[in-house]
Amino acid sequence: MDRQSRIVLRERSTLPTYWLTRFMILRLLGIVYAVAFLVAINQLVPLIGSNGLLPVGSYLNQVSAALGSAGAGFMRLPSVFWLWHSDTALLTVAWIGFVLSLVVVVGYANAPLLGVLWFLYMSIVHAGQDWYGYGWEIQLTETGFLAIFLCPFLDMRPFPKRAPSTIIIVLFRWLIFRMMLGSGLIKLRGDKIWRDGTALYYHFETQPIPGPFSRWFHFLPHVVLKVGVWFNWLSEMVAPWFIFWPRIGRHIAGVIIILLQIVLIFSGNLSFLNWLTIVPALACFDDGFWAKLLPRRLVRKAETAAGNAPEESVTRLTMIWIVASLIAILSIQPVLNMLSPGQVMNTSFDPFDLVNTYGAFGTVGQERLNVVFEGTMDDTTGNKANWKPYIYKDLPVLLDKMPPQIAPYQPHLDWQMWFAAMSTADQYPWTYNLVWKLLHNDPGAVGMFGGNPFPSQPPRYIRAVLYRYHFAKPGNPKRLYWTRERIGDWIPAVSENDPQLIKFLQYEGWVK
Repeated sequence: MDRQSRIVLRERSTLPTYWLTRFMILRLLGIVYAVAFLVAINQLVPLIGSNGLLPVGSYLNQVSAALGSAGAGFMRLPSVFWLWHSDTALLTVAWIGFVLSLVVVVGYANAPLLGVLWFLYMSIVHAGQDWYGYGWEIQLTETGFLAIFLCPFLDMRPFPKRAPSTIIIVLFRWLIFRMMLGSGLIKLRGDKIWRDGTALYYHFETQPIPGPFSRWFHFLPHVVLKVGVWFNWLSEMVAPWFIFWPRIGRHIAGVIIILLQIVLIFSGNLSFLNWLTIVPALACFDDGFWAKLLPRRLVRKAETAAGNAPEESVTRLTMIWIVASLIAILSIQPVLNMLSPGQVMNTSFDPFDLVNTYGAFGTVGQERLNVVFEGTMDDTTGNKANWKPYIYKDLPVLLDKMPPQIAPYQPHLDWQMWFAAMSTADQYPWTYNLVWKLLHNDPGAVGMFGGNPFPSQPPRYIRAVLYRYHFAKPGNPKRLYWTRERIGDWIPAVSENDPQLIKFLQYEGWVK
């Protein structure tokens, strides 16, 4: 080897490498994809199937009519379901996505495989309506799109021939920067209890689906909860600015951001949001960091791959710069949104959800409202009737039941009913369809609850009651986890012969 070659090799060896970073990003992304597609396998048919609460066929017809054609609908909401949207299609897409996700989890990924995963999940999001309107859904499509270009085109090995592109790693950092800063700004501009440091006095009790440790967090001393708010500010308003700093600043920022996500994982059930947020945060670290944490066997493989890697091809480098330029252009509107006093959160500005704006809990509720569906076989509909509740799988109903740990899995009905409880049934019209299905013991609808209180025959009447829930103090004599008070009927008692209910469902096209 001549002197010039040794100098080049020495210079290359001192640059940060990201072989282990890519390995970690893809493994965790594969896990998130697998969970997301598993949720789809179990819930898509009862939610948006042909007999679901919001049938996808009707939705696509409405979009097509509003935009003028199915082609225009596809350009606005790209999805494979424009071609085929039967129940079989829904399950086929979900199962293909789940199997391919497992391939990524065990260590094998390339650009086409990740491209398929991205398009399949985007197809679900664009057809999912209310059920898939959460920020982490478009966050997964954006993260999944970037991951396509983190891999070689064909080589699927965990440590392939081609090195991961530093440009794509920087784009992952740009993603976590926008996610964290967007969340911080929406809180700063939103609820004053974030600004005065009292938000966590309420958050753990009023969050969508509490977890088994949520009550413990809720009853921590107020001074500790205020410290938690300030750590949140550190993670969302300070740490993001260090993501693009030299190595030590970037590592500290990444650790702070990931620590916040770990706390949130243990303190509640926020679907796969926190797991997914960790994915781009991993781009804050290089192989020198990972070499101290990961098994020596993996480190040696990364070192061997790095030592044998050829120079980046002109074709691939050109493609990466095209992607970077596209992301830069599409970032203009999200950045303007972040800077705007009227900032909105969890919004997409392009049909493919490539660059989005994010935020969470800009407002924190100070009371927990729960809607509980109840049924009776009695002839009367008064409070003297024997009303039996439909127990959600994860949303609180029974006062002596500890909330389960369900995240990163997401029960979509439970999440939507958390939102619905803060509004009226008319603002969530599919709840009337749910009532109708419960009146007929529809297997799909009943299956979204933890059990069926009327297994032999359908109830005569169904109602939905609004309650206010509070955590019961630990160590109470009755060993209750919750206390509650009845506020009133959210949906008054109805039967399957109720003319107003039937007329409304016919108008919506949910019954004939």
